[in-house]
Amino acid sequence: MCLMKRQGLAKEPVRFTKMQGLGNDYLYVYAEAPKNAAALSRKLSDRHFGAGSDGMIYISPSDAADFKMRIFNADGSEAKMCGNGIRCVGKYVYEKGYTDKTQLTIETLSGIRNLELQVQDGVVISVTVSMGKAEAEEEIGLLTDEGRIQGIPVSVGNPHFVIFVEDIGEIRLRTFGPLIEKHALFPDGVNVEFVQVTGDNRLRMRVWERGSGVTMACGTGACASAAAAVKKGYCSPGSDLSVALDGGVLIITVDEQGYVRMKGPAEWIYEGEMLI
Repeated sequence: MCLMKRQGLAKEPVRFTKMQGLGNDYLYVYAEAPKNAAALSRKLSDRHFGAGSDGMIYISPSDAADFKMRIFNADGSEAKMCGNGIRCVGKYVYEKGYTDKTQLTIETLSGIRNLELQVQDGVVISVTVSMGKAEAEEEIGLLTDEGRIQGIPVSVGNPHFVIFVEDIGEIRLRTFGPLIEKHALFPDGVNVEFVQVTGDNRLRMRVWERGSGVTMACGTGACASAAAAVKKGYCSPGSDLSVALDGGVLIITVDEQGYVRMKGPAEWIYEGEMLI
């Protein structure tokens, strides 16, 4: 008997695949989410004592679509949708042989999303996601301990607050992000995007994600930012918008009715297992 068993420490390993979309990294498990999914996400997402990630995503068959995804943030809260995460789901199920389809439907808490996989020699090189309709509201002001902040509430199946700035390099993201995420106006929290218009149909965005903090990228945040930019007249509807994030670039299209498409990469990092 091994030492771990003698001490009563033997546990069933959690097997996972770590993937990232523009640096927005999650641990992917092909299984129904267990009852302790929130606690597992908190433990395994820890970048010092766990595998390290922005959260965990469970993939399973669906009665309503080809597959279902459930997303748990690093703090254990459950997210409705993740744009970078859903692209990785498409790559995961195709390259692991769970499907041979290049057009997929994925069930999320925000509804069913359609994926188009761009495949070369059996490898998914990019994924285009139909993200549904973005609902960009009128600009409002928030009173915070750091003063009044103007921004646009946007829903892309999950909540965002988009703030346009002159120089994104001057933004204290770790100061303003949590202030706005926890603001009384957003009782369930909100994702916070700071956006600079850098050219014709070009945006630079940084994000504080609800439940995860500063991340390298946020797909739904890029969609929300593009929708807000179109509403403000900074970008053109129906055109490909380049949204540069800390982890790379997403191409977003917002049509005249507000429906959004997002194209970007998805990459493997490693596979592993952890005893918990």
